[in-house]
Amino acid sequence: MAGGRSAGRTNRGGGDGPREVALEVLRAVRERDAYANLVLPGLLRERRIEGRDAALATELTYGACRAQGLLDAVIAHCAGRPIEEIDGPLLDVLRLGVYQLLRTRIGAHAAVDTSVELARAEFGTGKSGFVNAVLRKASQRSVEEWVHELAPADPVGKLAFEFAHPVWIAQAFADALGARATELAQLLAADDERPIVHLVARPGDITAEELALVTGGEEGRWSPYAVYLDGGDPAQLEPVREGMAAVQDEGSQLVALALTRAPLGGPDGGRWLDLCAGPGGKAALLGALAAIDGFEVDAVEPAEHRAELVRKSTKDLPVRVHLADGRDSGLSPGYDRILVDAPCTGLGALRRRPEARWRRSPDDLRDLVRLQRELLTAAWELLRPGGVVVYSTCSPHLSETVSVVADLVRRTDAEQLDTRDLLPGVTDVGDGPAAQLWPHRHGTDAMFLAALRKPS
Repeated sequence: MAGGRSAGRTNRGGGDGPREVALEVLRAVRERDAYANLVLPGLLRERRIEGRDAALATELTYGACRAQGLLDAVIAHCAGRPIEEIDGPLLDVLRLGVYQLLRTRIGAHAAVDTSVELARAEFGTGKSGFVNAVLRKASQRSVEEWVHELAPADPVGKLAFEFAHPVWIAQAFADALGARATELAQLLAADDERPIVHLVARPGDITAEELALVTGGEEGRWSPYAVYLDGGDPAQLEPVREGMAAVQDEGSQLVALALTRAPLGGPDGGRWLDLCAGPGGKAALLGALAAIDGFEVDAVEPAEHRAELVRKSTKDLPVRVHLADGRDSGLSPGYDRILVDAPCTGLGALRRRPEARWRRSPDDLRDLVRLQRELLTAAWELLRPGGVVVYSTCSPHLSETVSVVADLVRRTDAEQLDTRDLLPGVTDVGDGPAAQLWPHRHGTDAMFLAALRKPS
């Protein structure tokens, strides 16, 4: 969390640069459904905010986005009115202020005064007085005391409130943890932290050991191509600029690797398919591995802008990009290996998308699950006898994971492989045959993966 000594830092223009940037991002997220991790870097460069000021802006922006549910409950209580009755721009200032009070080491005086100044500069004295009153009331209790007073009484609801997750998501996590639902607090805590950057070393271009030495990072625990970075802008690293490495969560690397390791019925003819390829990270890793053996990869993506990202990610690799819907790709059957990294709720990557948890709802599941089943069925039809399809989601929700796989197994003669065997050295991924990665156990996104083989 941000330290107190950063609280009074300002930019050269005399304003409170870090907080002004954070406030602008919060507004973009609220008004335009923008993504904080896309808006923030550009603003920092534009305002020439660097070093500790940039770190403060980042902490305030991502932290306030993640903690929105908790912050809103405290604001509503202190304001004596529902959140919906507070003007949006004013609410952004209050969220920023309450976040500093409850979840950073910034002193209460600095948190209140800087927020009041932001409000006065934009709204005038009247509304700044309202901000002052709400924040002073919020500062009278610690975050633990607010949780005790405002959290629901049931165990899952209390943990969801404490770690700033919607209750339905916390319940979905508990369901997926199953007999180990006692780990829910650990999971939610890990999900509420800002993750370190994971890089992937492109096979054939650079090793993880070399990448770690060049970047000052640390070799990953699970993927032979993973490197961990504590901070900095990975886009500025020479190996990334030259295409020898890219940003990719280690869990996503393991999904691609599992596909290449799955035992086939008969020899590998070198015909691989990534049926849901955008934005291209897994296609690039598959393409690099395929190139070593002289194999080829087809990559399908229905959206042109995402297909272009796949083309850029797989430049100079044996990857053909097809602009098509994976459910009706027009490709000829006979693939040896197919990856279905299906569109999903993204509940497994909430720590990397700070505002996402408040945008999703249980209503999203119905259409997504239908799409997931249709994509997996299409992959099955494109698979040769003896071939393997790996189904994965960046979500642990049971409706998107085991139920989708079970549906295909029930309707076909699919043989479900023990996916744990495809993750050598990776511990604690469940009882099989599918595998589930977790932020609190593995330091990865909560990736689910299952491997299915068509009888020869």
